Amino acid sequence: MIRSARPDPERLARLHASAFDAPWDAAALAALLAQPGVFAIERPDGFILMRTAADEAEILTLAVQPAARRRGLGRELTAAGLARARTLGAERVFLEVAEDNAPARALYGRLGFTEAGRRPAYYASSDGRRRDAFVLALNFPPPASLP
Repeated sequence: MIRSARPDPERLARLHASAFDAPWDAAALAALLAQPGVFAIERPDGFILMRTAADEAEILTLAVQPAARRRGLGRELTAAGLARARTLGAERVFLEVAEDNAPARALYGRLGFTEAGRRPAYYASSDGRRRDAFVLALNFPPPASLP
């Protein structure tokens, strides 16, 4: 079962730290969650954080603990986040993904995201290395017309 009620920023920060070498801390996550249009959907082993504004949405982060990867959790969380964004009025969703993050790029590709741009040296790793990000976009199909 996916939970989406009042996430605990401390818990999300622990999950994020297990998934990334340059994690967001609890204060950063709390600040994001306090912003209008931001929501989280979480499971015990991961979460997705998204923001909606007008007819657009953005995946801010998707974190899945390494031991829980390759079991469909990332896809499940992303699908739930996309569904929620759509109910909030989003017609298009964006995200940034590191150019060398092949598993994430494959996941988003399977979900229909396509490359919309590139951000040079967008990500910094703990060793100081900088990596480009691909900007990916997904357009929702128009709602079915009513008879």
